Amino acid sequence: MKRLCALVLLLAGMSPALAEATPDFQLYAGGKYDAAIRTGLARNDARGFADAARAALADETTREERCLPCLKRAEDYARRAIAAGPAMPDGHVYLAIALGLESRIEGTDEARRKGYPGEAKRTLDAALAAAPNNSWTLAALGGWNIEVVRGGGKVLGYLLFGATLDKGRKLYAAAFEAAPDNIALRYQYALTLSGYDAERFRGEIETSFLNVVKGKAGTAYDRLLQKRAGELLELLKKGDADAFAALARKYEGYP
Repeated sequence: MKRLCALVLLLAGMSPALAEATPDFQLYAGGKYDAAIRTGLARNDARGFADAARAALADETTREERCLPCLKRAEDYARRAIAAGPAMPDGHVYLAIALGLESRIEGTDEARRKGYPGEAKRTLDAALAAAPNNSWTLAALGGWNIEVVRGGGKVLGYLLFGATLDKGRKLYAAAFEAAPDNIALRYQYALTLSGYDAERFRGEIETSFLNVVKGKAGTAYDRLLQKRAGELLELLKKGDADAFAALARKYEGYP
């Protein structure tokens, strides 16, 4: 079942929607990810571990080459956040993101053997139970549904996990309603649809990337997303499908 384990990335573009404007968030917002990790860990609480996980994910996804040890570090911080504060959604969302990115590097068979798809779904369900209207959780679950259908097909995706394309798109729509100005969510939606069927959803993809480019960037990571969205949008407008697919795949986190 090719790429069944592929999960939503969200590219670690987390904003104050999940966290208060803590000192480590200010460091994260400025792109000082190592310092944000150190400051978060020094707090030694659920919020601090979650902030460290967010910064570690952002740091990895800005690299030109993928870094599995970096993702394992982010996974560890996310698990610490969950252990310290299981009712806080952040740690659960970051864990799902880390597992999804690891899946892309380790490969489908290894990720399935380790149970990444099921664990990601369980931790996102826990995040949703903790905060039903959290935009990041809704988007992560939306991406999970779309990616499972993408990898396993409509029939197996539904039979094995209850995933559907329609459910994924509706969850994203709910995320946009909860956070209408969040450009990172719209970027990820466009990237997810690009991997699923860029030709079928070209109109939505173009509109989403355009909204990202024109939106307000609140962090260094948001500005990076705007740059990437602009690159992808230009390739779409040129009609260079092969170059678009290759760049989208790179930004999805594949080696």
